[in-house]
Amino acid sequence: MAPTSTPQTPFGRVLTAMVTPFTADGALDLDGAQQLAAHLVDSGNDGLVVNGTTGESPTTSDAEKAQLVRAVVDAVGDRAFVVAGVGTNDTDHSLELARAARDAGAHGLLAVTPYYSKPPQEGLFRHFTAIADATDLPVMLYDIPGRSGVPINTETMVRLAEHPRIVANKDAKGDLGRASWAIARSNLAWYSGDDMLNLPLLSVGAVGFVSVVGHVVTPELRALLDAHLHGDVTKATEIHQKLLPVFTGMFRTQGVITTKAALGLQGLPAGPLRLPLVELSADETEQLKRDLAAGGVQL
Repeated sequence: MAPTSTPQTPFGRVLTAMVTPFTADGALDLDGAQQLAAHLVDSGNDGLVVNGTTGESPTTSDAEKAQLVRAVVDAVGDRAFVVAGVGTNDTDHSLELARAARDAGAHGLLAVTPYYSKPPQEGLFRHFTAIADATDLPVMLYDIPGRSGVPINTETMVRLAEHPRIVANKDAKGDLGRASWAIARSNLAWYSGDDMLNLPLLSVGAVGFVSVVGHVVTPELRALLDAHLHGDVTKATEIHQKLLPVFTGMFRTQGVITTKAALGLQGLPAGPLRLPLVELSADETEQLKRDLAAGGVQL
């Protein structure tokens, strides 16, 4: 059974977009995924997003995606939300992934803006609506024009929010003004999808985070959020500033690469990457160590 949700926080407040651990030979590491999921929930996550960009979804098969959802649900699904990434640039394929995630036990779906094709706003509206109609699971939109090439415009957000199962948005647009208007005009629960903007987005109405750095600093993210919720702006700002080296260091290159390296430094399951992603160089690894240490991360 999934944890209890509310309309304001349908997936909790602090979620980590989890990497997909692989074995040394590049196969799916389900035991490692369960260990990592348990560690992240023990660290304070309300939920986990699997099969997202940080989960290397472009290079995992449909069968692997379903296996991963099932394994993570088995490990932590009674105490954390498991949200499955199902977005592709092929609507029919996304519907297949949505149904497979439902059948594997996912509590919700993450649907990214269709990438590469650059559809118009009406195409986005119909694509997301089709995903929401495919199952009875709640849907979190994922607005990341830097990867997809197309933003979800505010008017489209407002239209999509009328669907009873489209309940949230993961915002990686980097535009606080547009976020402010969309939050004000819709009933979507807003989650920061850009760690550097976690605190600024809270200030304009976000309810929580879908984080990458949550792999290494979940307790600090929880403390930042709690301070904000209790009106302690000074403390929230102090935590935000303390974490700046982590926010910077984890994104000096592609986030999956640095996250798996950081997990490896901590002795946690991660494993290799699948091409076209490649491991950090020795110099990059040393820089990551310095960045994490500067942000208070113990290695």
